[in-house]
Amino acid sequence: MSETSSPAVGGTTAAGRPDEVELRLPADGAYASVLRTLTAGLAARLDFTIDDIEDLRIAVSEAAAMVLDEADPGAVLDCSFRIGADRLALTIAADALAPTAPDYESFGWQVLATLADEAAIDSVAGRYTVRLVVRSSLAS
Repeated sequence: MSETSSPAVGGTTAAGRPDEVELRLPADGAYASVLRTLTAGLAARLDFTIDDIEDLRIAVSEAAAMVLDEADPGAVLDCSFRIGADRLALTIAADALAPTAPDYESFGWQVLATLADEAAIDSVAGRYTVRLVVRSSLAS
């Protein structure tokens, strides 16, 4: 067996772009645990603390719930991760023919805005997207 080397997690590709991971799931709450598990695994590889990882899991759960509430029946949940040296940027989106306006007073938004370093919602006809960025508490 030969060993292969992999690029440092949180590095950049040979072309100088940040590492990216994409996941497509049925827009069904039954698959939210897959998204949370992948997110936690990526954060662990970035050496996020246990508390950071748990906060991120909660934030991802809230973001996914927001998107799932707006997703069209039979839609696909598109999730993408951009991995930096000390941060994880996540986008969760789904097709939504008639999404409602974001509710910035909702409990879910308050949790997301508290746990993420950056958070945003795009609600346009045809697509509902939640974006968030979480940095490691160990980052200086």
